[in-house]
Amino acid sequence: MRIEDDPKAEAEAYLARHPDTRHVDAFLIDLNGNAFGKRLPVAELARLQAQGTTMCAAMQLTDIRGTCWDVAGLGFSDGDPDAPCRPVPGTLAPVPWAAEPRAQVLMRFWDEKGPLWYEPRTILEGVVARFAAMGLSPVVAVELEFHLIDRARATDGAPQPPVSPVSGQRRAAGQVLGMAPLDEYAEVLGAIEAACRAQGLPVTTVSKEYGPGQFEINLAHLADPVRAADHAALMRRSVVGVARAHGMDATFMSKPYAAESGSGLQINLSITDAQGVNLLDPAQPGAAARMGHVVAGMQAMLAETMAVFAPNLHAYRRFAPDQFTPVTLDWGENNRSVAFRVPLSDGPGRRIEHRAAGAEANPYLVMAAVLAAAHHGLERELAPTPVASGNVGAAVDPALPLTLWSALDAMERAAVLPDYFGAAYVDAYVGAKRAEFDAFMADILPREHEWYL
Repeated sequence: MRIEDDPKAEAEAYLARHPDTRHVDAFLIDLNGNAFGKRLPVAELARLQAQGTTMCAAMQLTDIRGTCWDVAGLGFSDGDPDAPCRPVPGTLAPVPWAAEPRAQVLMRFWDEKGPLWYEPRTILEGVVARFAAMGLSPVVAVELEFHLIDRARATDGAPQPPVSPVSGQRRAAGQVLGMAPLDEYAEVLGAIEAACRAQGLPVTTVSKEYGPGQFEINLAHLADPVRAADHAALMRRSVVGVARAHGMDATFMSKPYAAESGSGLQINLSITDAQGVNLLDPAQPGAAARMGHVVAGMQAMLAETMAVFAPNLHAYRRFAPDQFTPVTLDWGENNRSVAFRVPLSDGPGRRIEHRAAGAEANPYLVMAAVLAAAHHGLERELAPTPVASGNVGAAVDPALPLTLWSALDAMERAAVLPDYFGAAYVDAYVGAKRAEFDAFMADILPREHEWYL
């Protein structure tokens, strides 16, 4: 038995390594990909690990501000009950950026009936089970982009790039793959990497992206999509926490600067059989057909899952011509203008990169949507469009729902997604996002006065 499979032993081993720990943060990941939970004194860690705790279940259907809209009759109508939650094995870890010695543990709702039906992690587990029933295992890797920004905002409230610790100046221009920015921000980037490793997150490559203060961190390929989504959610928390400890902020907002590149959450996917053989490897019989089926499923479901990949009004600003963001259904080899890219790879590394999601999207739901599409294509043996070449991102495909309201309409009308997410969850998600949109639009925006007064 692994130590993480024994909650009591996991707690004892942790405290033996970190005897000065004073508190433990017990939290879940909500619909929006944000953490919510409780801070407990370390004396309660053993009980927490063995018995779990309770939290408000309707928090899984709140908006970005934590507002409850009584979606699916959960919140006000049912009396806002608590539900039992328990630790996710293997996630008890230190919080390196905390001012005091502190631990954290990822939780998930679970009662005598099993996992909560409207928790994103549960949705992903259900999709992964569909692959297992076919004798297949998805192998996935997550790439996450983010911006470091100054704690102080510009006079109009907009974000601004951080002051360079080296030059004392703001680097307003981006330099994709630039080494100088990596050196300038080496202290905070190194601390982020160290924090991730202390928490067992398999970070690999760190690189500079196009925008000012914009970076990308990759996570290693895993044959466990649920754990990979855990890692992505926990890495976002680490990036934000470490940045604040270094006098900066970090944001996963899709496009904090209107004139600059946006941030994405890319999923790299290959599929293995029971022996661990990559079935997309061109050396394997039928690999080309399988790759086509996977891509075709992604093409078939992109419109009805767009509200998952771009979950708020702002997220659609990322989709524009010639920005290396998907604005068509095209796929291609070694081509960043497409939605579904086959990177330069071969053999066991052969994979498809799904490029639609913005960095702020919920990692569990993004992973579930990508895998659902791949499974749908494989199961139905769908045929993709011809392989694209050259720049296919110069013009937007009008058939894609690239506004929040059109994406929510497409999700509500979805023909395939309810089979994977459940019709009740699709309705609940659409309801929560529409309520958030209505609340946002209820206020008069400054530009309305500027233009229409």
